Amino acid sequence: MKTLGKLPVTIVTGFLGAGKTTLLRHMLGHADGRRIAVIVNEFGELGIDGEILKQCSIGCSEEEANGRIFELANGCLCCTVQEEFFPVMRELVARRGELDHILIETSGLALPKPLVQAFNWPEIRNACTVDAVITVVDSPAVAAGTFAAFPDQVDQQRKLDPNLDHESPLHELFADQLASADLVILNKADLLDAAALAAVRAEVAEELPPAVKIIEAHGGELPLDVLLGLNCETELHIEARKTHHDLEGHEDHDHDEFDSFQVELPEAEEARLLGALKDAVAKHGILRIKGFAAIPGKPMRLLLQGVGQRFDKHFDRAWQADEARISRLIVIGQQLDQATIEAELQAALA
Repeated sequence: MKTLGKLPVTIVTGFLGAGKTTLLRHMLGHADGRRIAVIVNEFGELGIDGEILKQCSIGCSEEEANGRIFELANGCLCCTVQEEFFPVMRELVARRGELDHILIETSGLALPKPLVQAFNWPEIRNACTVDAVITVVDSPAVAAGTFAAFPDQVDQQRKLDPNLDHESPLHELFADQLASADLVILNKADLLDAAALAAVRAEVAEELPPAVKIIEAHGGELPLDVLLGLNCETELHIEARKTHHDLEGHEDHDHDEFDSFQVELPEAEEARLLGALKDAVAKHGILRIKGFAAIPGKPMRLLLQGVGQRFDKHFDRAWQADEARISRLIVIGQQLDQATIEAELQAALA
C-alpha cells in the first residue's frame, strides 16, 4: 500500500474586500489537474461564498456531506464551515488519497495564528502541514491609512468580538495577519501609482521578517507555482511569531452574535434593487449583503456582494430552464429585525 505524505494546506487571510475569494476562484480555475479542497469560513450559515466559488468555469456536480462538501467538476472539493472546522478537516483527511492540496479562506476577522496552531492537534498534525499562510492586503486601503476598504463595517464587526477590543483594533489586527504570513500579496496594486505602492510595500515590510516575500497582484491573478508548494511547515514555528493577541489566550472566536438570514425577493430593475438594499443598509446597520438577483429581461443572474453602501456586481451565469427567477440574498449584521427588513424590501420592490 502506498504511504501517503502530509497533505499541504494553504491558509488565505485578509480583511473584507481585500480579494481573498477572488484569489481562490483564480486558483481553482487554474488548478491544472491538481485536486484541491477549498474550505470557506464565512459568517452566516448558508454558504453563499461556497456557491460563489462554485460559479467558476470548472462548474460543479454532486453535492454530499449534508451540503457542506461540494464535488467540483475538475476533481476539487468546496466545503463551507463555520463552527465545524475539525469535523470537515477529519473528513478531508480521510479522503486525502484523493487530494493534492487544501485551501482555507478565513473570515475577514479571523486571527491566523490560532488556526495554524490547530494543525498541531494530534488528529491533524500526522496528516497535514501548513504549506503557507498567505495574507492578502488591500493596497489602496493601506495607502489611505484605513487598512480595510470599509473600516467602519470591519470595526463594527470587531466590536462584537471581545477578543479584538483594542484602542487601535484595525491596525493591530492587520499587524497580526501579517505576523502569521509566509507570503504577502499586495492586491489591487494597479490602483496606485508607483510612489504610493512603494510606500505601502515599505509599511507592510516593517511588520514582516526579512524572509517573508511580498508580491504584487491585480485582482489576485498569480501563477499557482508562486502560491502553492512553499513548504513552510508554518505550524512548527508559529509559536515564535508574536502577535498583539498572544496574551489573551487562544479561545475559539464565537461569531454567534451576528444575525444572518436569507431573503427571497421578486425580479426587480437593478437600480431599484440596489436602492432598496442601500436604504436597508443605512436604516438597519447591515454589515453585508451577498447572493444572486433576478433582473427583468436579463438572461443571466446578477451576483451581488455588498459591504456597507458599496456593492460589487456582475452577471455570473445564465438562468437554468427549471430555475425560479427570484433573488436570493444573505443579510448579515448585528441584532437585525428580519421580519421588518424583509417586509421593507418586499414593499420597496412591489
